[in-house]
Amino acid sequence: MIENIIFDFGDIFINLDKIGAMKSALELFDVTELTPEMIQVNINYEKGVITTESFLTFYTNAYPNISKTEIINTWNCMLLDFPLHRLGFIKQVSKQYRCFLLSNTNEMHIDWIKKDWGMELYNEFKNYFEQFYLSHEMKMRKPDADIYEFVLNENNLIASETLFIDDTKENTDTTTALGIHSWNLIPGKEDIIDLFNIKTDLF
Repeated sequence: MIENIIFDFGDIFINLDKIGAMKSALELFDVTELTPEMIQVNINYEKGVITTESFLTFYTNAYPNISKTEIINTWNCMLLDFPLHRLGFIKQVSKQYRCFLLSNTNEMHIDWIKKDWGMELYNEFKNYFEQFYLSHEMKMRKPDADIYEFVLNENNLIASETLFIDDTKENTDTTTALGIHSWNLIPGKEDIIDLFNIKTDLF
């Protein structure tokens, strides 16, 4: 029996354009793929081990003809809309289950969301979760097992009573290995509001 639900953020609640964002980045930097160094810097930024300023400085030093504003706009262009039917969904679910948010994210994305949504909506959404875990604040990142173990241990959650929902299979593979029930939601084909229709075996 599920008692606890851990939700991802992007493509679970807020819609993302990951493909378009990658295309924009490759065009901006005039490369065919991100270099290993760029990938590592992006990961470090999501883990909060480097600041926004350090992140931007890395790119402006590597690409001096590109402005910080261009980098910021490209970095944030994956963030799309937040369908409000999902807000109504989490409002109802939070009355019946212990709900947690666990997101790989970063300061610039969260700042963009706060500005785009407005703080009233952002805080309302946040308050439906018992804990609101963001990777850059935790200094940990999915799919590493330690981030899930931290959430379980800090909140006294039993893995077999917990469901984790994420759009990235690599992330749900780790939780499945830890004994956590997992749903690898497919954006565009499935919607979080259909949870109880799709995962009837768990509830």
